[in-house]
Amino acid sequence: MLSSICIKPGLTRPKASLHLIFSYLYSVSLVFHGKNLFQYLDSKKGEDCSKKDSVHRFLNNPKFSWRQFLLSLSANVINKVTVLTSTSRVKAFIIDDSKYDRNRSKKVELLARCKDHASNRIRYYKGFPMLTLGWSDGHTFIPVDFALLSSVKAHINGIIAKIDKRTSGYKRRLDALEKGPEQVVKMIDRALKKGIHAPYVLMDSWFTHQDLVTEHTERGLDVIGMVKATKQNYIVGNRMGSLKELYFHATPVQGHNGIIRSIHTHLSNGLSIKVVFVEHRSKQKQWLAILSTDCTLTVALQQLVELIEDVMK
Repeated sequence: MLSSICIKPGLTRPKASLHLIFSYLYSVSLVFHGKNLFQYLDSKKGEDCSKKDSVHRFLNNPKFSWRQFLLSLSANVINKVTVLTSTSRVKAFIIDDSKYDRNRSKKVELLARCKDHASNRIRYYKGFPMLTLGWSDGHTFIPVDFALLSSVKAHINGIIAKIDKRTSGYKRRLDALEKGPEQVVKMIDRALKKGIHAPYVLMDSWFTHQDLVTEHTERGLDVIGMVKATKQNYIVGNRMGSLKELYFHATPVQGHNGIIRSIHTHLSNGLSIKVVFVEHRSKQKQWLAILSTDCTLTVALQQLVELIEDVMK
């Protein structure tokens, strides 16, 4: 299976396919050994393995489409996992971003100065925001796609001039200069085209805004995500209002642990949504808001909260 997956991304050549596949397996196995490349080569197990320079040349080759390889491998694994699990189990795409620090680096290609949105205070770091798309059934998480993002205005280093502009590596560099929401839509499209399906897309508050939510619903996917009190407006009564105003118009919920209020409303573009307000676990006087485009969950509001908890484990 692995050798067939390697063909389209260009990871095999007639005279060197076995060597390339071995180099890939060797590189991936480092994660399970809990060692980096230098530590593994310095151990007894590394005596018969490929040398450091060979592995670096293999990983840095811009002609290899690692994105295509990861998509193909993930699609095969998801198909096997789906056969072994119940059809009633909730499945979802999960979109998240995290920071990839390179504070000590100076010459890394497309290195950028980025803002840490997860920090309680204003903090900047050198590195890349890492955008990840995964698939989950509530018990298994499988990475499907990822992108290291840079910035057109805030990047410290540019793209190296000698790279071949026809290669997959150059295309990945151009993708790094796009905005996060644009990359999210492309990731979902690539996953769907590869045959990876899920009825829901789970996102945090950074991505749950009107334009991106609409993009997903146009592809037949329901969105469930956290929302914050931003400038995004909702239809409150006969006018537009903020999330805080929506909270006071929402109907109080009794008998559902953790759920305070809920309301069926619309975004400013007319998209029908359901917003559920739940208790904040660490701050008793505050609440959290969860948006869902699947309004059929009205029968059991607890199902909406359990859905997020199951998939986001």
